[in-house]
Amino acid sequence: MLTIIQAAGWPIWPLILCSIVALALILERSFQLQNKRVMPHQILAQTIEATQRGVATEAMIQKLDKAGAMGPVLASGLRCLQVNPKASAQDLQAEMQMAGRLAAQQLERYLPALATLASAAPLLGLLGTVVGMIDIFGAHTAANNQPALLAHGISVALYNTAFGLVVAIPCLVFWRYFRAVVDRHVLAMEVAAESFARHLARMRT
Repeated sequence: MLTIIQAAGWPIWPLILCSIVALALILERSFQLQNKRVMPHQILAQTIEATQRGVATEAMIQKLDKAGAMGPVLASGLRCLQVNPKASAQDLQAEMQMAGRLAAQQLERYLPALATLASAAPLLGLLGTVVGMIDIFGAHTAANNQPALLAHGISVALYNTAFGLVVAIPCLVFWRYFRAVVDRHVLAMEVAAESFARHLARMRT
């Protein structure tokens, strides 16, 4: 590996940095987008059952605030009723939609950076290719035609092109995968929030 890095020249270093950042983002999102961290098991059913037994306490609301991404959405509806027991169904939905948008933004965290790396890596590989071509043409003159310099320029061009693709392709694949996971989570949260809002409305009638 060290031999490849040396052969690729200085343009490979930005790509290595991109690969390290991309790996860190992929691992972080893989951990944070787990189902149990977004929508803990039975959180909606447990919250509905708890509210049927009586008015939600502050301790319960604070516990919900720490229960994944879905918890704060449910807590926002309870907090709205806690502040204003006569809040309308529209007020409840507005509060929960706002909390849902904030939760969705957290789920999408770092995905733009991953998409940027997927776009930038091939360009950095192209930069390395151009640098390698410059080395080739700089070495290939009538007075100075050295095969070693030509080989070095070709290696710089090819290694950087290949490494740029090696970084970009996984970034693109994982970005698309995480986008699908986020969309699935957001849809599930919207359905759960709507069910909880209807439950709170029935509780007050």
